Amino acid sequence: MGTFGTLNWAILIAYVLLNLLLGFVLSKRIATAEDFYLGRRTTPWWAIGVSVVATYVSALSFLGGPAWSYTDSLAVIAIHLNYPIVVFIVVTYFLPFFFLSGVASIYEYMERRFGATSRSVISGVFLVSQALTSAAILYATSLVIQFITGVDVVTAIVAVTIIALVYTMMGGITAVIWTDVIQAAVLFVGAFIVFFALLGEMPAPVGEVLADLKAQGKTNPLDFSLDWSVEATVWSGIIAMTIFHVTVYGANQMMVQRTLAAKNIGDAKKSFLLMGFGAFFIYFLFFLLGILFYGYYGGREFENGNTIILQFVADYGMPGLMGIIAAAIVAASMSSLDSSFNSLATISTVDFYEKYYRPGESPEHYLRITRGFTVIWALLIIIPAIIYSQSEGSILQTLSRIGSYFVGAKLSMYGLGFFSKQTTEKGLLVGVVVGFAVIWYVATQTDIAWPWYCLIGGVSNIVISLVASRIIDGRQEEWSEYSIVGQQRAFRDRGLPEQDGGWYLVPGRVDRISYLLLGFFALTIVFLFLFEQLI
Repeated sequence: MGTFGTLNWAILIAYVLLNLLLGFVLSKRIATAEDFYLGRRTTPWWAIGVSVVATYVSALSFLGGPAWSYTDSLAVIAIHLNYPIVVFIVVTYFLPFFFLSGVASIYEYMERRFGATSRSVISGVFLVSQALTSAAILYATSLVIQFITGVDVVTAIVAVTIIALVYTMMGGITAVIWTDVIQAAVLFVGAFIVFFALLGEMPAPVGEVLADLKAQGKTNPLDFSLDWSVEATVWSGIIAMTIFHVTVYGANQMMVQRTLAAKNIGDAKKSFLLMGFGAFFIYFLFFLLGILFYGYYGGREFENGNTIILQFVADYGMPGLMGIIAAAIVAASMSSLDSSFNSLATISTVDFYEKYYRPGESPEHYLRITRGFTVIWALLIIIPAIIYSQSEGSILQTLSRIGSYFVGAKLSMYGLGFFSKQTTEKGLLVGVVVGFAVIWYVATQTDIAWPWYCLIGGVSNIVISLVASRIIDGRQEEWSEYSIVGQQRAFRDRGLPEQDGGWYLVPGRVDRISYLLLGFFALTIVFLFLFEQLI
């Protein structure tokens, strides 16, 4: 690729400076560790919702989404069909527990439900899995910077880390949310510019291109195959990946922490509902871009598929467009990195440092420690980011595969905590260990596709946990107060109001608007079926 150019550099630098300035301004509102973790609970729900969307979409989707569908067809949309179901589950069962508890760490629930050891275990699982995820995001961004400027991967990784680290350290979760809003705007402006530019540059009318892609089997979004070795089928998307994404949104500190900064339970739920209704359109756009690129480039092979969108922008040659796209992808990465740094530092401080090493210190002390952990985690994730740079497959696909290893433990620990009377801490921990062993065996000794690791790991964890609990601790006679049944009984027995502003406070009660999510899910299936039939 040619010289990046003065205009492109000006756009990219201006964007970076805007983020740093916002972090500096918001740092004036950070006086204690709680301010850093949760802000002052004054952030509007729509900003939190946009932050949730921006954090999970990230550069992995912007680059990896088109790369994935380019090679594997539009069928990969099945992996992301489940968001309405996922959000329905999360806002009904997970959010009420976390929001009403007033905690900074969602893993404190584990201690209340089972004990301190289970809290430490799931906190540790989060730290490892989130660090690996952040490293993949760093790698995605390094591709952009290397492609457009020629800067080597390591230098690019370090530069992006420093930028995201600085404003996250200054402004905490409030800076994370508001910079995410800016980053989301930049990302989607860039995506739509590329989309309309691509439509205008197609070698034939779009209808003819789609008809040709259909003849090649690239446009069928609904694969009902029962072959467990196939990654993207309707069944893996609706069954296995629903489990995967429930843990991403319901049992992930990075996602839930920003909703804890909402003013009330209604705002917390609305912020997630935005993702439930919006995610399908976002991922459909990215995957549609992939098959359109396939038609534009005639199916040619790329040395690294994650650079397809960058190659198109370079070929298109619109002044300033590469700067916008570079800013969009750096924005997407930083929207995930800042959230990750903040949540990793929060868990390290609250669940380990404060709990086991220095309890009872001042809020100012914990703020200093949290900022120190932010630096440490930023440095640690650089190593796996460099390792990822050796991979040439879709980074979105790579990230999803890595995440699937940890889903079983998260699913079983929360699922059993919510719905089981008989599970005890010792039995639960036995199940987690055996579950990881099962996933390792499936991943290394079978050809089962990675989306099914979620279901296999979850079922293994649950079954073993229940059996081990009965053997070790015997039959349990009472429901825990921190189960769904226990919470509903507590609200009833204490005469507590079940709703606040029309939104349910008690876990397990379904808000009326949540039923619309299920209807919306059905409509997306119908839309995809008609899309294939009408082209």
